[in-house]
Amino acid sequence: MEPIAGTALYPLHRCKTIYLVRHAQGIHNVAGEKDFNAYMSQDLFDAQLTPLGWSQVDSLREHVKKSGLAKKIELVITSPLLRTMQTAVGVFGDENYTDGVSAPPLMVENAGHSGRPAVSSLNCPPFLAVETCREHLGVHPCDKRRSITEYRPLFPAIDFSLIENDEDVLWEPDVREANESVALRGYGQGKRRR
Repeated sequence: MEPIAGTALYPLHRCKTIYLVRHAQGIHNVAGEKDFNAYMSQDLFDAQLTPLGWSQVDSLREHVKKSGLAKKIELVITSPLLRTMQTAVGVFGDENYTDGVSAPPLMVENAGHSGRPAVSSLNCPPFLAVETCREHLGVHPCDKRRSITEYRPLFPAIDFSLIENDEDVLWEPDVREANESVALRGYGQGKRRR
């Protein structure tokens, strides 16, 4: 539904539209639906997308392209978790990467054992990883990220410069973040550790 001229609280030409996209299905989603205790499994550390998840990414990518939205996106912000970066580059990245192109790929071939081709960073908006753009922190290994040193070679064109710590200092093994803390972090008022 398009807003009617003159009804906005702030002039529309001075506004930005923000689209929020949740990551596609990850291996932790499947395991957790079968048995909630599976979320405690170290095998789900920094969970990657499932084949169905990649199918969801492909469908959303087609929708974004056909709707013309792809041409309007100015910046993609992603959390620094494997499944969220896979989703972001799969939906908003350019076509398959070709060796010899001067721009680095957004994602290298088979990143996170995806079986997917590399994704080009040409003709797409910049990608920025933001540490605080994460869901609940703590306890579940699927919600702990890898080091930024491990991510950089997998996602060469994602900008990790705003992430202050190589290791995940926000995730704690024995404290699950409360909903109130998640909300405060979303407002930029959460506690910064270390």
